[in-house]
Amino acid sequence: QVQLVESGGGLVQPGGSLRLSCAASGLTLDPYGVGWFRQAPGKEREGVSYIGSSTNTFYADSVKGRFTISRDFAENTVTLQMNSLKPEDAGVYYCAAVFLPRRGPTEKGTMVPEDGYEYWGQGTQVSVSS
Repeated sequence: QVQLVESGGGLVQPGGSLRLSCAASGLTLDPYGVGWFRQAPGKEREGVSYIGSSTNTFYADSVKGRFTISRDFAENTVTLQMNSLKPEDAGVYYCAAVFLPRRGPTEKGTMVPEDGYEYWGQGTQVSVSS
C-alpha cells in the first residue's frame, strides 16, 4: 500500500523556519515528481513547490528565495525547507507524487498541476503567528 506522510509542521513566529518532510512507503520516490501544496482556511489549495528531475524545480512566486525543495534518496523523502516564514504561509501543507515515466516530462520550471498527481498525503499544519 502506497502512503505519503508529511511531517515537520508546527507553530512558528514570523521570520522563523520549518522543515517539512514527505516520506513515502510502498514506492520509491526516485521516478516520481513530488509537489507541495498548501491550503489556508477559506482558500483554494495552491501549488507551492515541485521537484521533478534533479534539475527541474518550481517555486511559486510567493515563496521564491525563501523555500527550498530537495530529495533525500537514502531516506526516500522529499523535504521543503521553509525560511523567513510569513503569516500568509500558514495552512495545511500536502505533498503529492506523480509517476513521471508514465506522465511524461514536465517543462522545466513548471509544476505538474494539482489534478495530475496519483498519491497524496494527509497534510501537516503550519501556523505562523507571533
